[in-house]
Amino acid sequence: MSGDSFLDYVLDQLSGLSGLEARRMFGAHGLYRDGVFFAIVDDGRLYFKTDEPTREEYRRRGMGPFQPTPKQTLKTYYEVPADVLEDDEALALWAEGAVRVARES
Repeated sequence: MSGDSFLDYVLDQLSGLSGLEARRMFGAHGLYRDGVFFAIVDDGRLYFKTDEPTREEYRRRGMGPFQPTPKQTLKTYYEVPADVLEDDEALALWAEGAVRVARES
């Protein structure tokens, strides 16, 4: 799936969330809800903002942090598991959690 078609897929899966927009950033896309940056779409993958309590679920599922380059890791953004990505209701819940974390940080 090309980058733009994956972004379109993610936006379609999250279409139930109000105030959602995608902005281009450094070759990737940032997702914002009501102006709050909470997700990154890059290279056919979706990453949500996490904190220590929420990050544990991502790790338990074997997901890793966002690495824009081999030498750089953003440890607060973790890849969303495929089963969550494919379930729009679950994805919306995880997205709402990521928005909450982003607002609180």
